[in-house]
Amino acid sequence: MQENKKCTFFVLKPIPTSMKLMMYLGNNLIEAIPLNELDLKMPGYLGKFKRNLKLKYGELLQKAAEPPEFLVIKTDLQLSQVKHN
Repeated sequence: MQENKKCTFFVLKPIPTSMKLMMYLGNNLIEAIPLNELDLKMPGYLGKFKRNLKLKYGELLQKAAEPPEFLVIKTDLQLSQVKHN
């Protein structure tokens, strides 16, 4: 008689909003905006966020001695359970 064994696997997969655009001024984080990872390939997707941040913090940027830096980082992964019979 054959036993029916079940296996459970855990898979790490990216969440579509697991990336953020971070705006730094010197060593100071000014703001972090969640991004849709699937839209990163679209031309102008990041540019629109950068333009909006520069407008929003225009007064702060005028007083700054250096231009802002923008970084895109992956923030976390989602643990998904996949069951196989």
